[in-house]
Amino acid sequence: MEIRTPNRLPFHRWAVFPVLLAQFVVVLLATLLLWQWKGAVSGYSGLCGGLIAWLPNVYFAWKAFRFSGARAAQAIVKSFYAGEAGKLILTAVLFALTFAGVKPLAPLAVFGVFVLTQLVSWFAPLLMNKRLSRPKGV
Repeated sequence: MEIRTPNRLPFHRWAVFPVLLAQFVVVLLATLLLWQWKGAVSGYSGLCGGLIAWLPNVYFAWKAFRFSGARAAQAIVKSFYAGEAGKLILTAVLFALTFAGVKPLAPLAVFGVFVLTQLVSWFAPLLMNKRLSRPKGV
């Protein structure tokens, strides 16, 4: 009997999907605001910073939520560790590629949108918990 049960839900049905969607919306809004307020260089720099935060989170979600079920507990723990390690490595590589390859670049925009996107992932579960914990009849 197979211990590891792959998660057969489509990606948009995973519990983490609303957080990733909220992050992506914030990245796009911040990019548009920077583009209008500070110009094109700040706009695409902010987009790079947002994608540096968002893409590793998508990778982590894909890696960490592949398995489900009580019998897959060990596989779930291993996939969380692998997902987090890959997320950190991917973040470092994306920062290096951005600062080495994107010229001209507005570093404040990169770090600003990166931090803003991370803040969404930290606070979105608190907001979504209220929606998810509401009784069905209400």
